Amino acid sequence: MSPTPLEHKTARLTVLVDPNKKQAFERLCAAQDLTPSQVVRQLIREYLARHGVDWAPSKPPRPRT
Repeated sequence: MSPTPLEHKTARLTVLVDPNKKQAFERLCAAQDLTPSQVVRQLIREYLARHGVDWAPSKPPRPRT
């Protein structure tokens, strides 16, 4: 995977998939030393880029004073 902008804020995305497909996906991710979340985030970035959608990561939270 190529380097990407750091994403400071997160939002949950729930996806329903076949249990066997999920298990195969998790095994493949582990074999590549990646988390499923890392792979899904990359897939989303690639999908947005392919369709010409610009985005910027959320700004980091401000430090408390």
